[in-house]
Amino acid sequence: MSEDAAWKDEEVEVDDLHPLLRSRWSPMAFDQRHRATKRQVDALLEAARWAPSAGNSQPWAFIVARRGEDSHGRVVKHLAGSSLRWAPTASLLVLNLCHRNVEGTDMDYSEFSHYDLGQAVAHMTIQATAMGLHARQFRAFRRAAVQAEFAVPDHWEVSTITAFGIPASGGAAPETAPASARLGAVRRALDDLQWPKAGDVTR
Repeated sequence: MSEDAAWKDEEVEVDDLHPLLRSRWSPMAFDQRHRATKRQVDALLEAARWAPSAGNSQPWAFIVARRGEDSHGRVVKHLAGSSLRWAPTASLLVLNLCHRNVEGTDMDYSEFSHYDLGQAVAHMTIQATAMGLHARQFRAFRRAAVQAEFAVPDHWEVSTITAFGIPASGGAAPETAPASARLGAVRRALDDLQWPKAGDVTR
């Protein structure tokens, strides 16, 4: 058998994924009894701190709002209706900020700012999973109001919010469901992720 044939015969399985990736999912509800500790919060931020970025520019910052603290209420009042139904019960809401422009100009701080912020948030998400927490990302909030609430300067952008916590009873993904179908989420086929598709030269 040729090396190419052997390559094509190998099928990736969900079990080939690292357990932290395989077990990651986004809860629809959080346990209101859980409180995030300072050590957990610091570990999440430390994970983000070590994320890679273009030229080590680290174009990210975070506003941490633990449930029960003043900052939490200041975030919650600006959530949209769809996220207001579930996000306030999370132990922790983290606002993810992207350094968009050089201060006082319309020049990009880094053309990779959003990409780099995404990597930092992904690091936080996997760190949360390693600590037994779960994360859900969302954008359903009034951005301008949040920016004003926390006096975020114009050259920074509150891009998204991550809710961290413990899933509420009944909100957990079925343990028997494959990672690709968890909570009904349909994942695109591997072949569909590679450009171009096999036999397609016009895509």
